[in-house]
Amino acid sequence: MKTFATLITAASLLGSALALSGCLPLAATGLVAGALAANDRRTLGAQTEDTAIEFKAGSRLREAIKFPGGISVTSYNRKVLLTGQVGSDDDRRRAEQVVGRIDNVRSVENALQVAGQPALATSASDATVSASVKTALIENSDTKGFAIKVVTEAGTVYLMGVVSKLESERAAQVASRVRGVQKVVAVFEVISDEELARIVKTQTESK
Repeated sequence: MKTFATLITAASLLGSALALSGCLPLAATGLVAGALAANDRRTLGAQTEDTAIEFKAGSRLREAIKFPGGISVTSYNRKVLLTGQVGSDDDRRRAEQVVGRIDNVRSVENALQVAGQPALATSASDATVSASVKTALIENSDTKGFAIKVVTEAGTVYLMGVVSKLESERAAQVASRVRGVQKVVAVFEVISDEELARIVKTQTESK
């Protein structure tokens, strides 16, 4: 049986996901945002740069592509994931080129699909899947779910974060079993157990 704390976490994550899809006010997401921030394995500098990358990408995509509204940009430790839909193959390539030229971007994972704008119902469903996957990752002791970012697009779940090989494998397994998940794509930065231990130690000492 799920504990009360787990149920609170699940509700918070669902609220966070739906808020990102425009279905709930952002004020409802403070609790889970704090937990995520406390377990973030990126340096403060990397977190700041990721925010800047996402902001710059949005601005430049609006200039380079006629209808960029279907593109979502997620940067984690300077690795950028592009999800959503564009109107043509040319737009898909252009989006990757534009984002790849932004300062501090290390790599771009281009998961854009050539199609029309996603329906609101699809976006809401993806938000629910993301929340369910996140909850499943948090409940599993091998995956350290609060350190993993989950992005869902049309049932395909993308996993981002700085993780060990074991965490990467287990996270993909756990996510694949969640209802509504069609496919799992790992966009992790996999590091050694020794490097992970150093990061965790640094985090613990800084609290």
